[in-house]
Amino acid sequence: MNPDTRSPGGDVPDQPQGPHGSTPNPTQGNSPVHQEAAANVIRGQIDALYGGGGSTAKVVEPATPQQGPQDVNPYHRQHQAHPLPQAEQWKEYHSAWQQYYQKYYEHYYTQQTPQSHYFGKQNTAADPTPSTAEEEVSKDEALYELRQKLLGKVQHSAKKIRKSRHFVPILAATLVMFAFLFIQFNRNVIASVQAYVAPGSLDPQNIVIDPSAELTVSPEPRLIIPKINVDVPVVYGVGTDEASQLKAMEKGVAHFAIPGANSRPGEVGNTVLSGHSSNDLFDQGEYKFIFAQLEKLQVGDTLYANYESTRYTYVITKKEVVRPTEVNKLVYPTDKPVMTLITCTPLGTAIDRLLVTAEQVSPDPTEAAPAPAGSGQGASEAAMPGNAPTFLERLFGR
Repeated sequence: MNPDTRSPGGDVPDQPQGPHGSTPNPTQGNSPVHQEAAANVIRGQIDALYGGGGSTAKVVEPATPQQGPQDVNPYHRQHQAHPLPQAEQWKEYHSAWQQYYQKYYEHYYTQQTPQSHYFGKQNTAADPTPSTAEEEVSKDEALYELRQKLLGKVQHSAKKIRKSRHFVPILAATLVMFAFLFIQFNRNVIASVQAYVAPGSLDPQNIVIDPSAELTVSPEPRLIIPKINVDVPVVYGVGTDEASQLKAMEKGVAHFAIPGANSRPGEVGNTVLSGHSSNDLFDQGEYKFIFAQLEKLQVGDTLYANYESTRYTYVITKKEVVRPTEVNKLVYPTDKPVMTLITCTPLGTAIDRLLVTAEQVSPDPTEAAPAPAGSGQGASEAAMPGNAPTFLERLFGR
């Protein structure tokens, strides 16, 4: 209330009260007059939108402050009915929505598609048809993604296994198993390699060109086989028992002298020499694979034996495989100096024995000395020498 306008006689009519007891001000935006004016403006905009000037909406003039508020319904409207949409309008409506969804999904899949790992350029709008190279790129990308997924799964599984409490025991057991297999079967693997790798100990001066030539050589007993590149010492005067033979074969090849086959080079009869074709890697000696290539020898090949400063030349006449107990294959009547080489076969095992027999051709075999009699042990008590026992055979016996 303005005190300057209040008369002392109280003849000024009471002003209408607002919702909180305040007097409404016609200049404020929440009076009914201004609400009606705003409603009329909105009605005009709607009429213009739905058909222009054909509207018959009733426009109520805003009341002046002197007139006071009027009782007008703000929701009362009068206008013409809106015409139904035409076919072309429906087409435009649906086309607009189709364009919207097309743009939306194009943007979505563009974001989801991984960038090319091979080319940095995408198809342009001027050339929407993919070329053959781009199709191949897509296949390469798919294969790349598949490999990455598989690699990720493998790495994830490996990481889980490494973190597992069972990983260390399983790994330890695996390593122990591989160590055991290597100790047990190393001779099989190494012998197969040695069969194609010459020992490399042959001195070129020991290669004899003329087998009939008589040469003065060192008094050290040796066996020379040029075809398989063997030049190895020979240990004579060895017992026929297994321990003696194995000990002698650590230093070269061993003389296996039994009754009926106990001659030496230059003597009538059979000179028997035994050597390893495959032996355990952890055993002693430098000649554990000296006869690994012995099976490559053929009938007609030449070998040489140095004994008491004389070189004896032999030509191979026979090859055969026998059982270790068939010692009688070494004993047979002969009036010539012969030599038989013994080794285990197949490689890496001691199942059978390979016998390579050769006859002396130089010096003149008719001038050979007779074989000594009564030397060596009984043939019935001996077996052909072989490889050293394997790891399991050492634990549990042969």
